[in-house]
Amino acid sequence: MLAVTEAAADAISALTQQDGIADEGGLRFTLVEPEQPDGAPLAVALAPAPTDGDQVVSPKPQANVFLEPGAADLLSDKVLDVQQDDEGHLNFAVLEQPATG
Repeated sequence: MLAVTEAAADAISALTQQDGIADEGGLRFTLVEPEQPDGAPLAVALAPAPTDGDQVVSPKPQANVFLEPGAADLLSDKVLDVQQDDEGHLNFAVLEQPATG
């Protein structure tokens, strides 16, 4: 299952509050067909609630991540993080989960 860092959860919570989305809202990932020109197979957007069939990851209150089935499969072994660029903008990043052993 997708893991979500505390920084990403905080960013999701801030985004949903800033956009006036209810507490059950969150960030929704969907599989894009065909893939985007930059090669990204996923689209992400704020959503007021999950859609039927979505997998819901809730690392903390007001920080929900909704994954449509194809996106859930693609992200099952990943970590959602947020990183700041040189201009101070926050960007979500999907990273490999660290190996456990």
